[in-house]
Amino acid sequence: MSSLPQSLLLVINGGDLSGGDGGGGASSSSGAGALANRDWRMQLAEWLILDLLNPDLWKNALLELSKKRELFHDLGLVLWNSFGTPTVFLQVLRHSLGVQINSRDFESQTGVCSAKIPFYLYPFLDTTSESRPFEYLRLTSLGVIGALVKADDTDVIRVLLPTQIIQQCLRAMQMGSELSKTVSVSPVPVSNSLGLSCICTTPESFFAVVRVLGNMVGALAEQPSSSLLKHIIRCYLRLSYNRRACDVLRTRLPLILRDTTFSSRLSEDHVTKKWLQQLLHNVDGNRRIWL
Repeated sequence: MSSLPQSLLLVINGGDLSGGDGGGGASSSSGAGALANRDWRMQLAEWLILDLLNPDLWKNALLELSKKRELFHDLGLVLWNSFGTPTVFLQVLRHSLGVQINSRDFESQTGVCSAKIPFYLYPFLDTTSESRPFEYLRLTSLGVIGALVKADDTDVIRVLLPTQIIQQCLRAMQMGSELSKTVSVSPVPVSNSLGLSCICTTPESFFAVVRVLGNMVGALAEQPSSSLLKHIIRCYLRLSYNRRACDVLRTRLPLILRDTTFSSRLSEDHVTKKWLQQLLHNVDGNRRIWL
C-alpha cells in the first residue's frame, strides 16, 4: 500500500476515524466527526480502487478491500462502476475468490448476468476433486449463482437458463461435502415460474433433476442431514406445482418420503414437515399421509 498517504495508512492500520478530540464533545462535533468519517472512508476506498489498476499494488488493495469492506457503503456499486475494475476482477477470478461477489451489492443483477460474470464461475463447478480448496471454490461459486437465482428475477433466469446452469448444479449435488450438496440445490431455478416451466417442459432436464434428487434422498437414509432433506423436499414441492411434473412424481417420488423413514427428523421441523405434507397431497391427492 505504498501509494497511500500516511494519513490513510493510519486508517487502514486501525487509526482513529473519529476526527474529533476523543473527549465526547457536543453533538455538533459528533456530527462533524461522522461526516469526516464518511469522507475518510470514501477517500480510502477511492485510493484502494485506484491501486487495483496497478499491477504492483492490486493484490494488497484487494486484500484491504476484503478486510475493510464493512467500512465502505455500497462498495459493490462503486467497484462495479469504477473504470477498469470489472476487468481486473475477471483477470484474477480464476486464481482467487477471496472476495465473494454478493449480487445484492450491484445496481442491477441483470447487468451482472448480461456481462456474463456468472459464466466465469462455471469452471469451478466442473472440478471433480473433493479436496478442501476445490470444495471452497465450489461453495463460493454456488453461493454467488444462488444469490442471483434467489432474487427471483425473471430476466436473470432468462439469461442463465440457456447455459449449463442446471447441469452444473446437478453435478455439484452429487459430490462434495454435505454443505456443498445443500448449497447446490438452491441455484436450481425451480422457485421461479420461468425456470420451473423450462425444467418441466424439457424432458432431459426434468428427469435429470428427478434422478439426482432421488439419489440424494436415498443417500440420506444412510447419512441423514436435516438441512439437506429440507432443501430437497422444497425442490420436490416446487416441481409438484407443475401438472406434468406432478403426474410423473406419482411414480417417481422416492418411497422413503412416503413412509416413516424421516419422521423423527421432521418431528420438530414444522416447516419442512408441512412442505412434505403438501407435496404428498399434491402428488397423491387424498391418499393417507403418514407424517
